[in-house]
Amino acid sequence: MVLGLVAGAVLALAIGRAALHRGETPLPELGAVPDFKLVEASGRPISRADLAGKVWVADFVFTSCAASCPKMTAEMGRLAEGTHDVTDLKLVSFSVDPETDTPEVLRTYAARHHADPARWWFVTGDDASLRKLAIDGFHIPVEAGDPAEGDAAIIHSEKFALVDRQARIRGYYDATDPESLARLGADLRRLDREPS
Repeated sequence: MVLGLVAGAVLALAIGRAALHRGETPLPELGAVPDFKLVEASGRPISRADLAGKVWVADFVFTSCAASCPKMTAEMGRLAEGTHDVTDLKLVSFSVDPETDTPEVLRTYAARHHADPARWWFVTGDDASLRKLAIDGFHIPVEAGDPAEGDAAIIHSEKFALVDRQARIRGYYDATDPESLARLGADLRRLDREPS
């Protein structure tokens, strides 16, 4: 374990030096994504291990939302289209309404948004696990709203989270702000250049 910590510290130092050499400030480390066991739209189980060694962008949406989720999904689609040069990039949309968002519903939603299932996963599972992942793992708020309010039945963040190859969160980006999204595109390319 000590050897692993030393190796990790040496790697972090090397990454920091490489970034400084390029005149870049290293991206902050904002916490680690905990392990999870959920289900992808194809029906296959997935965990954090399936994303090991990948740079990825996560968001939390639900398919029946007509307020912020369509905008977030459209922006994630634009991100997918504009990052074909980042070969190891994965996009992961976690549902915050798993009771409605079954794998079949997510497959239909993904197809409607022309999502490439090799690059962009739509993920569901049990409600408690998804909320714990959002709140405790990603530090992204999700809470029950007023079911009579339709879209406000679930209140959630409009942020994208950028995650590095070691499952560390390296940034949050407002999906409704073009400048923030441009910064996300630049930052994910910076992470892509970091050594594995």
